[in-house]
Amino acid sequence: MEPLIHPNAVISPGAKIGADVRIGPFCTIGDEVEIGDRCVIGPNCTITGPTRIGPDNTFAGHCSIGSDPQDKKYKGERVELVIGAGNCFREFCTVNRGTGEGGGITRIGDRNWFLAYVHVAHDCIVGDDCVFSNNATLAGHVEIGNHVILSGFAGVHQFCRIGDHAFIGMGAFVNGDVPPFVIVAQESYSRPRGINAEGLKRRGFDAERIALIKRAYRSLFVSGATLSDAREIIATLQTETGNSDLKLLLDFLDSAQRPLLR
Repeated sequence: MEPLIHPNAVISPGAKIGADVRIGPFCTIGDEVEIGDRCVIGPNCTITGPTRIGPDNTFAGHCSIGSDPQDKKYKGERVELVIGAGNCFREFCTVNRGTGEGGGITRIGDRNWFLAYVHVAHDCIVGDDCVFSNNATLAGHVEIGNHVILSGFAGVHQFCRIGDHAFIGMGAFVNGDVPPFVIVAQESYSRPRGINAEGLKRRGFDAERIALIKRAYRSLFVSGATLSDAREIIATLQTETGNSDLKLLLDFLDSAQRPLLR
């Protein structure tokens, strides 16, 4: 079907609009914007290019998508935003393009929920099936894995990574890497508070898998072992069991660029 565009929307001749797209009143779609099939753009949204958006995404009113990075080092170089399929962006979400010094691309995967007032800064990478609650904020260069939940008002410092299946509690401020499966709760500074066991159960993890993840967590955060000693304990356990979850955790630890949040 042809796209359904409100007559009060402003669409650049350089934009590419897919089939069965709906664009509401007072939207502005800029040059080098590609919008995939069946996307819904609510009223008063602004989408700036270069931005590529896959199919079946929904943007509620007043979203600002693909705007210039909020970085003083940005000098107008050509940088991009790439969004996958099936994401939902609620009211007043803001997502910035990348920077030349940061790789040039902000990238968002598939089937994520971004609730009202969420901000995703330049050069961030977001995986699949994540939930960002109201006012959750990513600074620049943050990497978010798959099935991650950020509760309301959570904030993540630049260059931090959050591993798969992690859960960040309401109002928590993350200033270090968060391994896969871990819950982080607010204190004066946020600290790990166990594994995201309930979330893992909902995703089909059985009791044996969860028990192994708990053993790895205790080695990292409860035993008092140094980080290198805890890593060796987990590596030994992974070798003995062949468990892929422990391999995911080890890969995360071995690729760290910031201190682990401990």
